[in-house]
Amino acid sequence: MGTQATTQDYRNRETVFEQGDKADAMFYIRSGSVKLTVASGDGKKAVIAILKHGDFFGEACMTRHSLWRSTATAIQPSTVSRVKRAKIARIIHDQPVFAKLFISYLLFRISRFQEEFVDQIFSSSEKRLARILLMLAGFGQQTNPEPVLLKVSQETLAEMVGTTRSRVSFFMNRFRKLGLINYNGTLQVHKSLRAFLLDA
Repeated sequence: MGTQATTQDYRNRETVFEQGDKADAMFYIRSGSVKLTVASGDGKKAVIAILKHGDFFGEACMTRHSLWRSTATAIQPSTVSRVKRAKIARIIHDQPVFAKLFISYLLFRISRFQEEFVDQIFSSSEKRLARILLMLAGFGQQTNPEPVLLKVSQETLAEMVGTTRSRVSFFMNRFRKLGLINYNGTLQVHKSLRAFLLDA
């Protein structure tokens, strides 16, 4: 995709695209991190994903005449590549290996959204936070994830969990006292948090 892409650097908190705008391209994070946020008609907001280096987003563009259903915002200095929908469609048609990888990626994203939906309905706020921290650390995607250097605010975590910032602060302090995480501007998640989640 590299030769088909245009690449742009984004500042922290700079918008990549806004909810309601025309969806006409897919994006790939070369460095940094991006959050996807949805807003309701009455102004309520929720973070539905935090994406890192190596992630695609904007796959909704493959539906013709679609609009962005979320707002994408850099949450640290980030480099993001953009590929127009027509070029993606041509790559999928001409390169079966890429098409197979792309379908696998979409199935993975659908599965993750389903898990998060079920988690939102049945799990406590503390368990939802633990699962989100494990996801940010890359547990489940790799055996020995590197320490997370992403600066994630408690306000953002609260939007993802669906609770208040004060509750997130309480749970983060509890996790830190139990030795499950290190959190001092940057986040490092220990394997023991996964065991805590399973036992909770």
